[in-house]
Amino acid sequence: MRGMANRIPREEHTGRRNDWQTIRALLPYMWPQDRLDLRARVIIAMVLLVAAKGVTVTVPVILKHAVDALSALSTPTVALGLAAVPVGLLLAYGAARIIALAFKELQVALFANVTHHAIRRVALQTFEHLHKLSLRFHLERQTGGLSRAIERGSGGIEFLLRMLLFNIVPTIIEIAMVGVLLWTLLSPAFAMATLGTIGAYVVWTVALTNWRTRFRREMNDSDSVAHTKAIDSLLNYETVKYFGNEDHEAKRFDTGLAGYESAAIKSKTSLALLNTGQGAIIAVGVTIVMIMAGRGVANGTLTVGDFVLVNTYLLQLYLPLNFLGSAYREIKHALTDMEDMFKLLDANEEVQDGPDAPPLYVQGGEVKFENVTFAYDPRRPVLKDVSFTVPSGKSVAIVGASGAGKSTISRLLFRFYDIGGGTISIDGQDIRTVQQSTLRDAIGIVPQDTVLFNDTIFYNIAYGRPDATPTEIEEAAKLAKIHDFILGLPDGYQTIVGERGLKLSGGEKQRVAIARTILKAPQILLFDEATSALDTHTEKEIQASLREVASGRTSLVIAHRLSTVVDSDEILVLDQGEVMERGAHAQLLEQGRLYATMWQRQQEATEALETLERTGEQPERHATPARPRDPQDLEPARKPDRDTVEGAGDAAEVAE
Repeated sequence: MRGMANRIPREEHTGRRNDWQTIRALLPYMWPQDRLDLRARVIIAMVLLVAAKGVTVTVPVILKHAVDALSALSTPTVALGLAAVPVGLLLAYGAARIIALAFKELQVALFANVTHHAIRRVALQTFEHLHKLSLRFHLERQTGGLSRAIERGSGGIEFLLRMLLFNIVPTIIEIAMVGVLLWTLLSPAFAMATLGTIGAYVVWTVALTNWRTRFRREMNDSDSVAHTKAIDSLLNYETVKYFGNEDHEAKRFDTGLAGYESAAIKSKTSLALLNTGQGAIIAVGVTIVMIMAGRGVANGTLTVGDFVLVNTYLLQLYLPLNFLGSAYREIKHALTDMEDMFKLLDANEEVQDGPDAPPLYVQGGEVKFENVTFAYDPRRPVLKDVSFTVPSGKSVAIVGASGAGKSTISRLLFRFYDIGGGTISIDGQDIRTVQQSTLRDAIGIVPQDTVLFNDTIFYNIAYGRPDATPTEIEEAAKLAKIHDFILGLPDGYQTIVGERGLKLSGGEKQRVAIARTILKAPQILLFDEATSALDTHTEKEIQASLREVASGRTSLVIAHRLSTVVDSDEILVLDQGEVMERGAHAQLLEQGRLYATMWQRQQEATEALETLERTGEQPERHATPARPRDPQDLEPARKPDRDTVEGAGDAAEVAE
């Protein structure tokens, strides 16, 4: 797929969402249609929010009257009996603050369920959607970057809701209430001066924060690049060690970190300009309003209580408003983080079920390819008018050079891609018209490259049928000739296989994969180089087991080693995307064409290897394969032949 990214449209929108689009995408999760209890919590929390702010804005009014009452007590004409009035007001002041705090905390407690349910639903839906996207999407994306996008997006949702519902919205409500009270209790000038200061503060904050957001995006991009490289390197730990490329990997990781460092420095330094402007606006606003209040007290139009009232409102507003500046910055960062996750949800499914797609009903399991054409890139066809039938209960093998399109056939049968032309059917049902889940339930595969979960051997075998009993799992392991090996391990079936199964050898992993497929018990079996990682002795044992398992089932075998397909009912020879020969093993040998030449070369390689083993000699270094026990690996040392030498196909074929 080299260079393909420039030619095939990606399954995601490349444009940036705006902030309102991101917030609108979140709103349905905050008002779940299937959870009446959560919707009730949202309503009650909003009522508590307004009530809390209503009580909060009355606190300075109570304090004003208490101050005025205390000021009156200092005059000799006031009766001593009035001394009880300030005490009552001060008690009311304390009670109001407690009530406001109780309302706020109750709101937080009620809304916690809504917040975390929304985070869970978004993360789960994103995870499920990623599994629905085509293989093409995942081949073009890096897993580390996807993981970071979900992680940052989930954190961004929690922060956004906390800031909006418990800081931004309450502050806006409080500002509106204070503006009304200042207008009615004092004069419009006080309200206009206060609101004007707040408006200038908000405009400055929004403008500067929007300018600085690009640095956050650069930080996110660099962070994803750095962590993707780190994960990629750690997953390929052995390869790094084989080639001694620790320094090379460190430099690649550091390149990503350097990009993050540069963007982070720009973000932090530009923060100084933002904070300076915010501080200046607040200082000027406070000074103007306090001078106005002081003049009112001096000329007798305002009382000392009014001066305290104005000062209290200013402190009550500007303290959260000062926090509002940093909150807005963090909200913009959270929106940027959420944007990346919601873009994953925007990615279109290349392969989709029809609106009324029926389930696949398998009776005999006949598989038919009729005039199938397919290309990963329209300019380079991979399969050209391929037709064959695997009758119910029979086995058909597909052989050919690397790049001929063998593994592409298996991916098309599983409908990882939709074909460009022709039809693929099972028992007469076009696989494009049935539910993908039922299609894949009917097929079991042992792939060439077996990747296991970082869990126990028991879990990895049980993955074929999670509800299987331990006895059934052990029976599957016995058929795959791995049960005795597992019992010989210190932890038996509870042995952890490591990342991608790296604690097991290639042959052991392959046998686990075979046991997993046996446990699934599908009607159709697909073996894609199923014994490629096994030695000759183990291969013969497992071939016998596979024949037993495949008995009565439809089997499609993709093979490189011809000795594994000699018993197939029919063998197809694929070359450059076309079926060049077909027939039983003996018939193809009699024809003396491509298959016969391939067979002869592999037989010669096998005989040469057996001779070397008998004499105790080693092959020449330039001809030594990675696994010398496998006779097919000796072939590259022979004279190349485009049509017959295994591995001479087009290296750009992603399926091979």
